[in-house]
Parts: sequence; structure tokens; C-alpha cells
Amino acid sequence: MSDAVIIIPTYNEKENIEKMVRKVFSLPEKFHILIIDDGSPDGTGQIIKNLQKEFTESLHLLERKGKLGLGTAYLTGFKWALEHNYDYIFEMDADFSHNPDDLPRLYNACAKEGAHLAIGSRYCKGISVVNWPIGRVIMSYYASTYVRTVLGMKIYDCTAGYKCYTKELLNAIDLDRIQMRGYGFQIEMKYNAYKLGYKIQEVPIIFIDRREGTSKMSSGIFGEAFWGVLKMKFRKIRPRKVE
Repeated sequence: MSDAVIIIPTYNEKENIEKMVRKVFSLPEKFHILIIDDGSPDGTGQIIKNLQKEFTESLHLLERKGKLGLGTAYLTGFKWALEHNYDYIFEMDADFSHNPDDLPRLYNACAKEGAHLAIGSRYCKGISVVNWPIGRVIMSYYASTYVRTVLGMKIYDCTAGYKCYTKELLNAIDLDRIQMRGYGFQIEMKYNAYKLGYKIQEVPIIFIDRREGTSKMSSGIFGEAFWGVLKMKFRKIRPRKVE
């Protein structure tokens, strides 16, 4: 039994998902994987079901009907992971823009170095992004600068989606009060960790844009994040009430 689970949301990732699953399970460290598939019409879910016959104990699948958003996928995954008592819960993309070889470094930042949230950071050591158009690099970098300035978080990569949470932190965050659903979700989760006083550590990574499949990025996602950050600044962040 592993103490760590990697949550991977999918929508039309048939080109990547089997390679990603096999890569993670080839690592010396033992991780479990939870795929949350939003009704991919390309057969991503069936690929996972076939793989589950091989990885019976370590590969899990939750299927949802239709595209319900990145944030809701992770929130569903967090609640599942807490119910199954994992100590370390990861967010990772299916498309290899997040290198699975960095998983042990994020794990060690929490398990051995005392972080409650480890962030795979593209910007804590300069700019470490490969294959993105320069306009997208600039937009992403200055989006993090904007968030850092408005919210006062000392985090260089505020929109990063490659992360490891401890069970303690996710239990403390009131997941039912998380409001943002697109990439603003990544900011809101970090802000909750920051306001609740948990230790956040950035781990430098190299981000490589997807080679196969289609990006899910849109201008609406950035719009939600821009206005959501302003509202977030004036919101009270309280720990979840344990009944």
C-alpha cells in the first residue's frame, strides 16, 4: 500500500494516458494513481479500465459525465483521497508537461523536509518553460507576478498545477468553499494554504508543453483567475470545521 496518490484529470488524453500510467508505475518509489475522466469521447476511460486489469491495486478511476472543470475534478479527487487515507496527494497533468521523474522530489519536500504543500515551480529559478510561444510564457509569468502582488504570497509560480499536498493541509482547507473552477482554482488552493499558515515550498522543475493531444487553455480561464484574485483578497479564509 502506497501512502501517496497522484490525481490526474483527463479529457481526450488517449495519446498520453497509457504512457503516463506506465511511466509513473516504473518509478522506484511506489505511487498510486487516481484518474478522473470527464466522459472523454476518445476512449480515454476505456484505456484506463483495460490498464486496471494489470494494475489492480494501484490504478483507480472515477468517471464523470461531461466536462465539469479542472477545479471540480481535483476537489472530487481530494475528497476521495482523504476518504482512502492517503498521506500525500498530488496534482499532475496527463500530457507529460509535468515530468513524472519530479514526483519523488515533490514527495520528499513534504515527507522529509516538512512542507505541507510542495509546488513544482517553473519560475523560482528564472523561467523554466520549454516549447511555449513567448506570448504565453509572458502571460503566465506576469499572471504569477500579479497574483503575488495582490495576495502577498511569496510564491513565484502562483498558477502552477504540479503539486503535492499533505493530508493534514487538505483536511484543514474547507474544500466546499473553494469557488474557482478553472486555473484560478490553483491560485485559490495555494492562497488557502498560505492564509492558514501552512509551510509552502517551491521545487524547481522544467515545464515542457504537451507534444500530443490538445491543450485545454482558454482566455476565459485567465479572465476568471484575474477577477477571482481581486475578490479573494477580501475573503476571510477559515479552516474547515471538523464535526
